[in-house]
Amino acid sequence: MTAAHPAATAPIDPTLDLFAEIERLKRKRKAVILAHYYQDPDIQDLADHLGDSLDLARKAQAERDAEVILFCGVHFMAETAKILNPQKTVLVPDMDAGCSLAEACPADQLRAWKAKHPDHFVVTYINCTAATKAESDIICTSSNARKILDAVPTDRPILFAPDQNLGRWLIRETGREMDLWPGSCMVHITFSERKIIELKTRHPDAEFIAHPECEDHVLRHADFIGSTKRLLDHVATSPKTRFIVGTESGILHTMQKAAPDKELIEAPVESRGGCTACSECPHMKLNTVEKVYLALRDMQPALEMDEEMRKRAELPLLRMLEVS
Repeated sequence: MTAAHPAATAPIDPTLDLFAEIERLKRKRKAVILAHYYQDPDIQDLADHLGDSLDLARKAQAERDAEVILFCGVHFMAETAKILNPQKTVLVPDMDAGCSLAEACPADQLRAWKAKHPDHFVVTYINCTAATKAESDIICTSSNARKILDAVPTDRPILFAPDQNLGRWLIRETGREMDLWPGSCMVHITFSERKIIELKTRHPDAEFIAHPECEDHVLRHADFIGSTKRLLDHVATSPKTRFIVGTESGILHTMQKAAPDKELIEAPVESRGGCTACSECPHMKLNTVEKVYLALRDMQPALEMDEEMRKRAELPLLRMLEVS
């Protein structure tokens, strides 16, 4: 996979209303903006479709009228949109918006792991590169992982990559034994068990809700565990009024809009090198409104993908969407 970059970027006129210009350029380019819940609030608000990985994969697959997809998330998400829409231009505001999970499982290493376990069925979390997807039998998200595992033949042992924490949680939830790739999300492993216990003690009426990418010792204190979308839906529908939220802090914006009468508390993190924003994904936050504008203005940077690899990566994605 490569990206096309402009030779030079003209400066932004400081008098422009960027939000109005983005709307104008969307119409001109016949573009649609997809954004993940972990983006900055301004980007979440201007998106045409907001969701988690499964929601956005479905939206990308369902796009018919748009000629351009501008993906505000991280790199593997934009790749997924391109895999499912090879005829469309897929723009990414910042090509450096990567993912620690995707980086943890290069395609050649997964291929070598498969070779050592030729009888295993390979289930790969969507947080991986297109090349890694191409080595997989089926893809899953945290929203549909249990359903995907139920669809795997019971006589086939499973290799699960790249998130070991999600994998361990799924083993407990489904009873399916799996060999796990040793990857993890750089954000979800920062939450502090000690500080969460202290916070729950100070707020005994609060529910601690957490994403299954969190570590075991954190998840065991959770009152509710679910994907980003399920956490959002739980807060909106629960009779509880106070929540300690154990996932990337970008979700709090949409969560508060969905439940304005409820109190949301960021789950505390371990202090690491003086970090005060460890529950923020630094890759997600590379995207800005200014970069969204520039991407639509200049039609750059755009994803380009080898067609043979795209077709190989498409098969496990389509299997996932069919099962889902």
